[in-house]
Amino acid sequence: MADKRPAEERDWILVAQIHGTAKRHAQWRELNEDEHAAAVGELRELAAGRADLLAHVAGIMEGFSESQLDEPLARQAAQLCRSAGADLDLIPAWIEEGRRRRGAAGLPPFSQGMHSGGAVRGS
Repeated sequence: MADKRPAEERDWILVAQIHGTAKRHAQWRELNEDEHAAAVGELRELAAGRADLLAHVAGIMEGFSESQLDEPLARQAAQLCRSAGADLDLIPAWIEEGRRRRGAAGLPPFSQGMHSGGAVRGS
């Protein structure tokens, strides 16, 4: 049965699947040849030629994880995406987006006019 979701939604789902698969294969040690081949093969099959989405995942993981405790895992996962055929020309822009997202993640949520005590001013 064909997936009737809009293309953008299908892409976001595929990005999440690629991200999860790459992170699942990443280890706190270097992968052996068989592990690397299995991971790359699974990512290639999952991406089905979408080098742009592999680049998206690789760049976001690298940019978001810079100077974080999980940086070695994220770098290995990103390298798996590269090995699976990520579009290398797109990765730098996604690294910048990952950095932007990491910075935004540390900001307090938007309060929409709420101030201390929960009262709305000007009412």
